[in-house]
Amino acid sequence: MKFEKFHLSEDLLRNLTDNGFFRTTDIQYKAIPSILKGEDVLAIAQTGTGKTAAFAIPIINMIHTEKSSKRAIGIKCLILVPTRELAQQIGEVFNKLSKHTKVKPFALFGGVEQDAQIQKLQDGIDILISTPGRMFDLIAQGHVDISRIETLVLDEADHMLDLGFIDDITSVKRKLTKRHQTLFFSATINPEIKKLAFSQVRSSAIRIQISPEDPVSKNITHFVMHVEMDDKRFFLAEYLRQNPDGKFIIFVRTRVRAERVAKALARVEVQSLTLHGEKDQTDRAEVMKTFRKGDCKILIATDLSARGIDIPDVTHVINYDLPEKPENYVHRIGRTGRGFNKGVAVSFCSTEEKPLLAEVESLITKKIEVLKVSKQDYKAIVETQDLSLDASLQELLNSEDNYKKASKRKKK
Repeated sequence: MKFEKFHLSEDLLRNLTDNGFFRTTDIQYKAIPSILKGEDVLAIAQTGTGKTAAFAIPIINMIHTEKSSKRAIGIKCLILVPTRELAQQIGEVFNKLSKHTKVKPFALFGGVEQDAQIQKLQDGIDILISTPGRMFDLIAQGHVDISRIETLVLDEADHMLDLGFIDDITSVKRKLTKRHQTLFFSATINPEIKKLAFSQVRSSAIRIQISPEDPVSKNITHFVMHVEMDDKRFFLAEYLRQNPDGKFIIFVRTRVRAERVAKALARVEVQSLTLHGEKDQTDRAEVMKTFRKGDCKILIATDLSARGIDIPDVTHVINYDLPEKPENYVHRIGRTGRGFNKGVAVSFCSTEEKPLLAEVESLITKKIEVLKVSKQDYKAIVETQDLSLDASLQELLNSEDNYKKASKRKKK
């Protein structure tokens, strides 16, 4: 369906065309009319299906229309997200789609100096996209006023719950004394999320959009390879060699393993970038910029980047380590095959990770196709490469792994 059918403003339609939005995805087709009517929306849809545009388009249209007919003062829409990267990304989408309109969006997040952010807020904005931490800091300082909010969006809500933001969400709701619309978006749902969702939306006006039974997009072909933990680096290098034109995101368990894999690839002259929570915000932003532009086509990341990040033309996702939470499998491989593009995802599963694989298959309710490697080929891949680790890095890795094992024993 074409966007003209929604009777959007000419300015917004121009922006949509300029940015390559020519027809709706399923979630956009189903969610936009309900949002335009002012209804609360609970949207559970596969990652990569255009959820951001599904709420950005009607929100921009509503505020633009309101500002065209009267003077609107104050922040009208608040979008809460779990990570800085997601705040930046959604901010970029809103900036592009509101370019020729009267709407002023702004992305607010921590890790950077707040003075410039405060100045932007004082200049006046209509839409605030924010992580909870920095927003509450500036509310306390008197720089953010959310009393005029008409639309509240909770994006990647299940991850917000995982990160312990439920109290922040509740606190925000208490501050919204004005009757408002609530939009609840996520790629996965479980009993806890369902309970949270129904507690945040009006039961009398709820619209539920449910994704297909298979939470993995049909655009993604995904496989698993049984590779022992110490041999994964060999198979990774070989897979990258066989796909020289690909753009890869490689997911690992910890920051230490991210740096370890990057150093191993460097030994065979393969350039890569790393992204994890130990990097400061400036470095993280520079990494994302470089990867988006395609100056480097291999990004090694922790689950920090699995949620909602939309990077153009990622052809492959590799789960170097299987995720400890099965839901993250869906979010990870959803970094490829986005929109109308096709993508490939490959997971390396060691013997000790087989229980994690079973949890993933239970979540998606099907077996993942196995890429079989003969003993002869397996041996050849391992023996023809030399990616040995230096002692100091191996000691660091062992130290972290041992610490985690000790922590688990204490919990027992």
